[in-house]
Amino acid sequence: MKQYFLTDQGKVREQNEDAGGLFKNKARQTLSVIADGMGGHKAGDIASKIVRNFFLDQWRENEKITTIEQAEEWLVNRMHLANQKVYQYAEKNADCKGMGTTVIATIFLDDQITIAHIGDSRCYLLNQHLEQITEDHSLVNALVRTGEISKKEADVHPRKNVLIKALGTDESIDPDVFTIKWGLGDRLLICTDGLSDKVSDLELKERLAKNKPLQEIAEDLVNRANELGGEDNITLALLEYSTSEEGDSSC
Repeated sequence: MKQYFLTDQGKVREQNEDAGGLFKNKARQTLSVIADGMGGHKAGDIASKIVRNFFLDQWRENEKITTIEQAEEWLVNRMHLANQKVYQYAEKNADCKGMGTTVIATIFLDDQITIAHIGDSRCYLLNQHLEQITEDHSLVNALVRTGEISKKEADVHPRKNVLIKALGTDESIDPDVFTIKWGLGDRLLICTDGLSDKVSDLELKERLAKNKPLQEIAEDLVNRANELGGEDNITLALLEYSTSEEGDSSC
């Protein structure tokens, strides 16, 4: 499997409140994590890094996972434990009250990918088509699903960044957890809204489909988001089902 991780502060924010990476366990299996923190000055940065560090510590000590059931159970358990860590930190530190973070954590088992997700960071699968395989836990997406507004209206809605679910803001969470299949040549993009809010699905598909190394594609996507304004931090993990390996980065 080829893989590459990249994060960028963007052109407007004073600091990068995103965190994540691509991590290996004892069996050299890959876990990807992306978190987009929120909650006031520095609190978002703290929330996302708590999650990143927790998943890293848990994964690198983990033995081989062999079944979908094991992968889903592992991710659900760690999402709940990470939620407790962020929530309890905020309870003990007044400056961080109400902080939280989006999280997408994925485990790769050969031709299957297990995904745990909360918030509005996204996961896309590219084969013949580009498909968004996560559902945004946002106010506008809830309105779209009930037919109150259109997808086009959601893209410009003044409250499009309001989340209805996130990690760390409440004592308990209900993340989405599911498993999909992918095949040779397929590419998986996991990203924060600093990318998905700026670059259209059509342009994402065109750039993801280029016959280039993943590092070049990742850098191209970040540069494009910055060209279009770069108002938010931009973070992505890009992975390709392949018989060879390429790239490995975390932040």
